[in-house]
Amino acid sequence: MNAFVAVVDFSLSVTGPIFVVLALGYWLMRRGLIDDAFVNTGSRLVFNVALPALLFISIGKTPLSDAANLELIAFGMGGTVVVYLLLEWLATRFVPVPRDRGVVVQGGFRSNMGIVGLAYCVNAYGDAALGAASLYLGLVTILFNILAVITLSRALDRSQGALAMVKGIARNPLIIAIGLALPVSWLDLDLPGWVLQSGQYFANLTLPLALLCTGAALNFRRLRQEVAGTALASGAKLIGVPVLFVLAGLAVGFRGIDLGVLLLMSSAPTAAASYVMVRAMGGNATLAANIIAITTVGSILTTSVGVLVLRGLGLM
Repeated sequence: MNAFVAVVDFSLSVTGPIFVVLALGYWLMRRGLIDDAFVNTGSRLVFNVALPALLFISIGKTPLSDAANLELIAFGMGGTVVVYLLLEWLATRFVPVPRDRGVVVQGGFRSNMGIVGLAYCVNAYGDAALGAASLYLGLVTILFNILAVITLSRALDRSQGALAMVKGIARNPLIIAIGLALPVSWLDLDLPGWVLQSGQYFANLTLPLALLCTGAALNFRRLRQEVAGTALASGAKLIGVPVLFVLAGLAVGFRGIDLGVLLLMSSAPTAAASYVMVRAMGGNATLAANIIAITTVGSILTTSVGVLVLRGLGLM
C-alpha cells in the first residue's frame, strides 16, 4: 500500500503543480485580474526572452556529452515523422472538410514541449533532465515547425517557399538560444557568474508566467463547434502519440529518465503556437483553439495515468 501511495504521490507531483497554475490563470482571467493584453505581452516575453534564456542556461551549463543524447533525439524526430504520416492518412479518411485536415494533423502531433512538457520534466526529475530535455525540445521543435507548415499549406492550398521556411526557423528565438548554447556546452566554457545569474532570473520566470498565460487563454465556449475534428486530434495527442512513443521507446531499450522524457514530452498538450499559425494562414482557428483547450486540460489526466503506470512498473 505504501508503495502505491508513493507512486501516486510522484504522479501528482509531476502534474499537480501544472494544473494549479493553469487553473489560477483561468480564474484570474475570469475575475478580470489579468486581461488579453497581459496574456499577449506575457506570451511574447516568454517566447522571445524567458524561454530562450532557460534553454541557453540549461544547455550551456550541461556538458554536451550529457545534453546531446543523440539516440533519444533521433528517436523523437523519427517518431514525430511517423506520427505525422499516420495523422495525414487518418485525416484524409475521417475529416470531411479538406481545409480542416492540416489543422487536425498539426493539433495531433505538435506538442507544447517548451512550456508544459519542460515543466513536466522539471517536476519529475529536476535539473537532472533539464539539459537533455532542452536539446530534445529545440531540435524536435524545428521539425514541428517544418511539418506544420507543410500540412497547413497542403490543406489550405497555400505554398510557402523553402527559403521563407528556413528564414523563419533561423529567426526563431528558441533556435538562436540553442545555437548560442551549444558551443558553450561543447567547449565546456565557464560563463561569468553575472551572466548565469541574470539569465537565471529570466529562466525562473518562464514556466509560471507561461502557464498563467496558457490557463488565461483557455476558452471552453467554442467546444460545441467542430466536434469531430477536435475529437480526432485530441485523442491522437492525449492517447495515441504517448502510447506509441512509450511502446516504441520500450522496444528499443529506453528506460529511466530517457523513457520519462519521451512520455512527458509526447504527453504535453497541443502547442499554443499552432493556433497562431492557423490563424495567420487563414485556416479554421476555432478548431485549432478547441484542440488546444481540450488537450491542455486532458493532458493533466492522461499524463498522470502514464506516469502512474510507468512508475509503478519501475520503468521511469
